[in-house]
Amino acid sequence: MSGTNLTPSNHVKNSLQLLFAFLFISFSALADNTREYKLSKLRVQFLEASKDSKAGKEFHKLMSNYEDSNPVVLAYKAVSEAIMAKHVWNPYMKMKHLQKSSEIFEEAVQLDAANPEIRFLRFTVEHYVPRYLNLSKNLEDDKAKIIAGLERHPKSGLSNEMARDIRAFMLTKDHCTEQEKQRLKRISI
Repeated sequence: MSGTNLTPSNHVKNSLQLLFAFLFISFSALADNTREYKLSKLRVQFLEASKDSKAGKEFHKLMSNYEDSNPVVLAYKAVSEAIMAKHVWNPYMKMKHLQKSSEIFEEAVQLDAANPEIRFLRFTVEHYVPRYLNLSKNLEDDKAKIIAGLERHPKSGLSNEMARDIRAFMLTKDHCTEQEKQRLKRISI
C-alpha cells in the first residue's frame, strides 16, 4: 500500500469516478440502442422483412430485443412476430407468433389508441390472417381510425410519404368499401 493514499475522501472520490464512468458507458449503450429503433429505418426494414425470409428473421431478431414502451416501435415489434408466422412452416409456431403479435399490438394500442400507423400495421396483419383463427377482430375499428387519421393529416403525426403509402394500400383490393374509398380519394396529401 505504499504510495497509495486511501483516505476516506480519496476512496469516495475514486468511487464517484467509477460510478460516473459506469453511468457514461450505460447511457452511451442506451443511446446506441435507440438508434437501432428509428421509425424511418424500421419502416424500410418492415417492408424488406415482409418480402424476404432472411430479412424477416433479422427484423424479428432486432425487434425481439426491444424492451422500451414507444407504442409505434411496439407495433413494429408486433408486426415482426406476424412476419415470422409467415416464414415458419410449423403450424404451432405460426399460431404462437400470431398470438404474440396480437398481444403486443394490444399493448401498443393501449398506449396510443389514436395513432393511425399502429392501427395500420395491425390492420395489415389482421387482414391477411385467415378469419377462422379469430385473430381479426379489430379490422373495422382499425380501418375507422386509419381513415380518421388520414383525414386529420398533417395533424395525425404521419409523414406525407407514410400517409400516401397508407392511403394507397387502403385503396387497393377489398380493404375498404366503395364509400370509404371515396372518402380516402378526397383526402389531399
